[in-house]
Amino acid sequence: MRKQTVVQYFEFLASKGFRLEEDVFRFVQFGQQYAQASDELTILALEWTLKVQRQFDGSFFLALLEEWKQQQIVTPQQARLFMEEKGFVKQ
Repeated sequence: MRKQTVVQYFEFLASKGFRLEEDVFRFVQFGQQYAQASDELTILALEWTLKVQRQFDGSFFLALLEEWKQQQIVTPQQARLFMEEKGFVKQ
């Protein structure tokens, strides 16, 4: 299976009726470059930002992306465990 890019993920969200503004897309791209994060990690941070905040929150997204990059979190399972440990979701 081919890995999804950030652009493809935004297209997927739009196809499900969840449209994000162009400035959100540009901020996500900026955050990805700033943190030197992969598409997979960027998408994961975006997903969790939307789940936890119920909307896009740039500072939350960027903090999460930077922390996960530093902690070397790369899988959805690792991300979920991190979010549970930090109290964002119940175990």
